[in-house]
Amino acid sequence: MPDSWLLKLYRTFGLNPEWVESGDGRSFLKKPANGSVSEFEKIPKVNARLCAGDGSFETDGDIQCYYAFQKDWLRKKGSAEAMVMFDIFGNSMEPEIRSSDTVLVDQSQKAILAGAMYAVGIEDTIMVKRIEKRPNKLVLLSNHKDYLPIMLNREEAAAVRIIGKVIWICREI
Repeated sequence: MPDSWLLKLYRTFGLNPEWVESGDGRSFLKKPANGSVSEFEKIPKVNARLCAGDGSFETDGDIQCYYAFQKDWLRKKGSAEAMVMFDIFGNSMEPEIRSSDTVLVDQSQKAILAGAMYAVGIEDTIMVKRIEKRPNKLVLLSNHKDYLPIMLNREEAAAVRIIGKVIWICREI
């Protein structure tokens, strides 16, 4: 990025040139001329991958990198402090979620809303599924017609960990 662009960004929006270059420090050094200050929150992306299929054993919680989101947007969606990003592999949630997509999960949203998508853990695996509660059963559903629902009786359902609700999907083209 040319140095002259950094200077123009600083003058126009009050952006901190160090933050623009590296992501470190305060994003704004002064309030922009138009009066709007948009602050960002860094959300971690972890090494663990959610499987859209039978389950992933890749559950490493180490942070790979961070993605920046506007604080105002995050506040409307849930609890930014409890959000984490995961890569997806597998095709059971196609066409909505595809292999290699990235999802934003709010770990504070664990109450099951019928048909919503959640990151869930069963034993040593983690996956992304739609969840429905039925009498004495918990049902994990895929979007793809080739995958049958996973029906869990009351005892099996007790072992399911709701990691959090999927609130955003990102896809590279």
